[in-house]
Amino acid sequence: MERSLRKEVYTYIKSKYKAEPEYLWRRVPNYAVFRHNDNRKWFALMMDIPKNKLGKFDETTVDILNVKLADTLAVELYIQREGIFRGYHISRSNWISILLDGTVDIQEIYSLIDESFKVTSKKRPKSA
Repeated sequence: MERSLRKEVYTYIKSKYKAEPEYLWRRVPNYAVFRHNDNRKWFALMMDIPKNKLGKFDETTVDILNVKLADTLAVELYIQREGIFRGYHISRSNWISILLDGTVDIQEIYSLIDESFKVTSKKRPKSA
């Protein structure tokens, strides 16, 4: 496995959002889901996958983080950048996958986690 920012991402999510990783699948023990404590919605999914699943040609295992964005236009803009792809293994069009190998700056990853947390949070009632 190449260099990974997995630990930094875990620490950030735990510190800022008090969310612990949940390992839901026996078949893929390194896949971790992070949920809101109130509505239980996912705001991040960490996985280790072969790079060739993202269109790369080698089979090196890499860590990725799936996060949700506000709209499909944002997704289209982000996936043009190095290290960011359409959401792997997530069928919804608002999710992206971020390589955690240092290609994407850690501060930008934190911003994308914050965006995903906001997008998946409980909807607030509109005031009259």
